[in-house]
Amino acid sequence: MNGFCVECGVSTEHTVNGLCMTCFLKDRMLVSLPDHVDLFVCTSCGQFLWRGEYQSMAPEKAISLSAKFALNIIKEAKLVSSTSTIVPRDNYNYAVTVNCKLAIADFEADASASTIVRVKNTVCKICSRRTGNYYEAILQIRTSEKTLSQEMQDEVLEKVERFVDDAATTNPNAFITKMEIVPGGVDVYLSMIALGRELTKELGDIYCAETDESSKLVGQTRDGQDMYRVSYLVRLPEFHLGDVVRYGKKYYLLTRVSNSGGKIKSLNNFADMTVRRPNMPELKVYAKSTELETADVISQSSGEIQVMDPTNYSVKDILVPRDAVIGDTVKVVRIDGILYYVPQ
Repeated sequence: MNGFCVECGVSTEHTVNGLCMTCFLKDRMLVSLPDHVDLFVCTSCGQFLWRGEYQSMAPEKAISLSAKFALNIIKEAKLVSSTSTIVPRDNYNYAVTVNCKLAIADFEADASASTIVRVKNTVCKICSRRTGNYYEAILQIRTSEKTLSQEMQDEVLEKVERFVDDAATTNPNAFITKMEIVPGGVDVYLSMIALGRELTKELGDIYCAETDESSKLVGQTRDGQDMYRVSYLVRLPEFHLGDVVRYGKKYYLLTRVSNSGGKIKSLNNFADMTVRRPNMPELKVYAKSTELETADVISQSSGEIQVMDPTNYSVKDILVPRDAVIGDTVKVVRIDGILYYVPQ
């Protein structure tokens, strides 16, 4: 049944608030924008504040979204689509016109509104913490020896940095505040307690290291919760992959270390042996991988090679695995005056 417009009296199938579409749209502002809209950008990382969170996006997109988000639409209409026209006034002020297509009952109508988007500099929470040396955890990397070698220090810190970089891809709160060389090792200051906990487990598993943790109350949050800083200790063992170790009364090459223990290879018959983690402290380093000698190979046969002793240049026969690939030189270790081949 047809209705009619209470304003002009025309007969129509559809009315909006009792008015035909012509009368409803007459002199009516369908959309509006405030005089200006503020858009905040972090001067450090360049991210824009959008709906309460800092996000990476192109400036044009951020300016357009901030204007559209401030758009007011009359209750009788629904937004179908919109486009934005941006005209820069200077580096911080942009005139933005939002052109809209609206659905009102069974009709569509076009409307537009304009505003000034003001880009304002600020510093996001994460960057503020970075520049303010904020940290929640200290990862204390130490060794069973008196000093942490430069080689080992570089290796462990590379793993720490890679781990934190990977974590930061999904959580921007994950970062290293600073690193400090201290007597016997390195202290790594971390932004999150969880990051310190995960790194401690990771390094403990990789190196079969001793780990420990302790916490200290440093204050309270704004909502009255206790705030702690946690120190995580990772004490690296004396042994490392490639070292010649003594286990019991025999000598082995350490070929693997994991969270469950390690694997060693006999220097007498080259047989492999598994060492459970509780027994790993029984491994005693005889020669670090960097201390192994290099000997020139003179000749070789199945299971045996002749090398020149690097100390007195005499010719020595030493055993090698039958399937070993031998080059011009080999690594050897001297035990009780006898040279042994060290597989690489």
